[in-house]
Amino acid sequence: MKDLYDVAGFPTTAGSHSMRDTAAAPADSLAVARVRAAGAVLTGHTQMSEFAFSGVGINPHHGTPANVGTARHDPNPRVPGGSTSGGAVTVAGGAALAALGSDTGGSIRIPAALQGLVGFKNTQRLTPLQGTVPLSSTLDTVCAITADVADAITMHEVLAARVVTLARRPLRALRLAVPSTVFLDGLDTVVARAFERALTTLRRGGAQIEDLPLPPMSEVAAMMSQGGFAAAESWAWHRHRMAERGQEYDPRVAARIRRGEAISAADYLDLHRLRADWIARMDATMRGFDAMLSPTVPMLAPEIAPLLDSDERFFATNALLLRNPSAINLLDGCAISLPCQSVDEMPVGLMVWREAMADDVVLDVALTLETGLAGLRGVAP
Repeated sequence: MKDLYDVAGFPTTAGSHSMRDTAAAPADSLAVARVRAAGAVLTGHTQMSEFAFSGVGINPHHGTPANVGTARHDPNPRVPGGSTSGGAVTVAGGAALAALGSDTGGSIRIPAALQGLVGFKNTQRLTPLQGTVPLSSTLDTVCAITADVADAITMHEVLAARVVTLARRPLRALRLAVPSTVFLDGLDTVVARAFERALTTLRRGGAQIEDLPLPPMSEVAAMMSQGGFAAAESWAWHRHRMAERGQEYDPRVAARIRRGEAISAADYLDLHRLRADWIARMDATMRGFDAMLSPTVPMLAPEIAPLLDSDERFFATNALLLRNPSAINLLDGCAISLPCQSVDEMPVGLMVWREAMADDVVLDVALTLETGLAGLRGVAP
C-alpha cells in the first residue's frame, strides 16, 4: 500500500517528515478496505515521492529505492520512477503480486514503464479517493501496479467494485493509432527502437496501425504553464501545514506546491473551462480507433546520483518523465503501460490509452497486445 492510503492502526505519512507524528488511522481507506475484503494479505506501506509530487521517485527523507528492473543491466542504481516508487520496486522484486498506488500525472505508469511492469490508470471516477492524502482532486486516480495485464484487471475489478467486460479480440480486429504530436518528441534511442519494433511486430500479427496527428496536444504546455491543477489544488491543501512546517518538506516538492500560490480563482476556473474544451477536441480527433499507442515515457530510467545534487537536471528529468502520461490525466482518460523491450534491453513502456470510460476496451486491447509482444520479451504468450 502506497503511504498515502489510510490503513487502520497505522499512520499515513505520504513519505514526508512533516507527517511523521500523524496519529494512526482509525479505519481503512475505502480502496484498502476493498482490497482487504477481497482476501489480499497486506504487507506494508511502501516508499513514495513526498506527497506524490514527482515522477522521478527520489525521496530525501527516507532514501530512494533503486530500480529493480534495470539492476541486471547496470550496476549503477537508477531511479525507480515515481511517485509509486516503492510499490514498483516491491512488485519487480517479487515481494508482492500487486501494489496499490495512485496516478495524478503518471505515478503508476512511470514506475511500471521504468521497471518492466504493468501499470493501469483507470478513469478517475471509477475508483474511490476516500481516505487518501490528496495531491490534485481533479487528477488523482486510485489504481495499481502488477506484473501482467490479468492481474491489472483483477485489481481494477476489486478497486472499482465492478466487472470488466472483455471482447478478447485478436490483433487483426484492432484499429490502432500512433499520435505523432508531442508523444514521439525527443525519444531516447533505445526507447525509439523498442517502440518501433513493437509496432512492427503488432503489424505483422495483423493489427492495423495508423499515424495520427493530434494538434490539441501542442496546447498542453501553455495550458499548464502556471503549474496546472496539481499546483493549485496541492497549495489549497498544504498552505496551512507549510506555514508551520514548510522547512520539513523536500525543497523540490515545496517549490512545486508553492507555484499554486500565484494561481488566482479566476485562473483556476479558466483552467477547468480550457480543459473541457480541449478534451472535446481530443475525443473528436481520436474517434474511430480502438486505442492509441505511445511510448509511456521517452527515456530510460536515469541514474540516481546525478539527480541528487542538480535541481536543474532533476526538474528537467521530472518534466520529461511526466510529459506523455500526464496528458492522459488531463484528458480524464484511461491508460495502461506494458513492457515492450527485448530481453537484452532496459525496461521500456508501451502506453495503450483512450478517453474516459473506455477502460474495458483498453484492458481488452492490452491483453491482446501483451500476447502479441510476448516473443519480443522472451516469455511464453
